[in-house]
Amino acid sequence: MTELDTRFFPLIFNSIPHGIFTIDAEGRVTAFNNTAEQLTGYSREEAIGRRCYEIFRADVCQQGCPLKKSLESRTQEELIEATILTRDGVEVPISISTNALVDDDGKLIGGVEMFRDLSQIVELRKKIEGMYEFEDIVSKNSRMLTILERLPLFAASSSSVLIEGVSGTGKELIARALHSLGPRSQKPFVAVNCAAIPDNLLESELFGYVRGAFTDAKKDKPGRFSLADGGTLFLDEIGEISQPMQVKLLRVLQEKEFEPLGATHSVKVDVRLVAATNKVLVDEIREGRFREDLYYRLNVIHIDLPPLSQRREDIPLLANHFRRRFNTLQGRSIGRISDSAMAALMSAPFPGNVRELENAIEHAFVMCRGDTILQRDLPSGISENYQVHSDDEPANPLHAAEADAIRQVLERHEGNRTRAAEELGISRNTLWRKMKKFGLS
Repeated sequence: MTELDTRFFPLIFNSIPHGIFTIDAEGRVTAFNNTAEQLTGYSREEAIGRRCYEIFRADVCQQGCPLKKSLESRTQEELIEATILTRDGVEVPISISTNALVDDDGKLIGGVEMFRDLSQIVELRKKIEGMYEFEDIVSKNSRMLTILERLPLFAASSSSVLIEGVSGTGKELIARALHSLGPRSQKPFVAVNCAAIPDNLLESELFGYVRGAFTDAKKDKPGRFSLADGGTLFLDEIGEISQPMQVKLLRVLQEKEFEPLGATHSVKVDVRLVAATNKVLVDEIREGRFREDLYYRLNVIHIDLPPLSQRREDIPLLANHFRRRFNTLQGRSIGRISDSAMAALMSAPFPGNVRELENAIEHAFVMCRGDTILQRDLPSGISENYQVHSDDEPANPLHAAEADAIRQVLERHEGNRTRAAEELGISRNTLWRKMKKFGLS
């Protein structure tokens, strides 16, 4: 290169629209471009000669520093998401790429870091994902979106609600949303897990008792119906209660009153009842285990929550929702979930549904030592779900997971592309393009 060419180095260095700085082998800043000044708020004169972490102040500086990794391994680190703190104390999300600087003799002389502002991308991401978040319920599944659209209408009513869905699908979240969106939001929300209370204690738990009702009843105790007066009572696992208790519950729904254990008078209550079950109550009625009259009293408004296996398009949304939540709860800064980890999540059967997915992300937070959740950080039962692709599967792990999700939806609708597209929340043309792309027929 001629001497004339080298004169353009400072011009090129300061014209690049990404922040760039270099450090020596001791980690002191040796060069700092114009964009780095703009993004950090520090001038070139202030930065040069200081330790890079004193200027950069990123959440990855003390643990998992990508520039430090590049210096140690002499390899490139690419597109690591982090957050820096500017001189004015403003948090700015950025993407980082780093590399070691080695002279002609192979001697390490320092490192270089390039970073770019992700503020607009993060804001756009929040807007896009925000479209699918409602009262802490995250979904873009068409069945779930239909439920979420109707929730404000359901919430405005005082009618009883029956929520059916297998364990871990978020029945209590729906119940709480119904309460918080309705006119009873300032009154109590009381939750009872009927399966966790022995039947001989459930009556006193729900209706309370008066002093002297039994040996240990030293004073009056209000039941859950009294505690929920004016608000909402959520009875989870309603399908587990005995037939005698079903009769007593039916009377409360019909008469809006009950008798505490040992009392000689009735107590009036104004309670909205929301019940949930992981059983199919119609089947329980057929088998003689659940009263048909109580079922119709409960089932004024019916909500059927699909299992996670039928809403796989929600897995990335939910996984990142839980990642952000655990970052906040644990003071961590895990920026992303790797493609192979996400593919393993997409391939998992999730019999425990959303609750199992949440537990999987929490487990990954325990195991993860960097800023990215890797496949090996997931519970073994999930991490083993995704294997290296075979010749007839897409090479990209996310493509493999997407193809598998589309295949399952198509099978569920017996190849009907219109119904499959509706469930996936995409147009029929988009579904057709993806089917061609992944070789699905």
